[in-house]
Amino acid sequence: MDLDKLIRNVPDFPQKGIMFKDITTLLSDAEGFAYAIDKMEERYRDKKIDKIIGIESRGFIFGAPLAYKLGCGFIPVRKPGKLPYESIKEDYSLEYGKNTLEIHIDALREGERVVIIDDLLATGGTAKAAANLITRLKGDIVSIDFLVELEFLNGRDKLKGYSVHSYLKY
Repeated sequence: MDLDKLIRNVPDFPQKGIMFKDITTLLSDAEGFAYAIDKMEERYRDKKIDKIIGIESRGFIFGAPLAYKLGCGFIPVRKPGKLPYESIKEDYSLEYGKNTLEIHIDALREGERVVIIDDLLATGGTAKAAANLITRLKGDIVSIDFLVELEFLNGRDKLKGYSVHSYLKY
């Protein structure tokens, strides 16, 4: 199946000159969405993954069903103030400012094998912040995966030293 055909291009969003890759059309296609999750599961089926880490919010969309299919746990990495228990946080820079991610302090046991999932690799700042959180909790990052990668933004540069995989590249 060609997942690229299920991604809608929206010109001039969120600002003029940007060609936005809209994944909602893929998500609404039952066969396409199932195929995307199946491809992710196939990649990790025999890798003994303990936890899938989903980055808020679209990482949840792919991470939760992937964890279910792999028979492992799912951990949300969230924006500030959304987690009810004690957490650690990591600040990071965006093209347009700063943000923060948080994870519960007891989300992982030392050495647990994890895959970090998000929908899009752009500049890499969000994924790097999530990786820093997992490292602080002494998790073993098997890979950082994205449905879509915008290669021209060089996000992989921030993720050197990690296995990085994307299913669609633009």
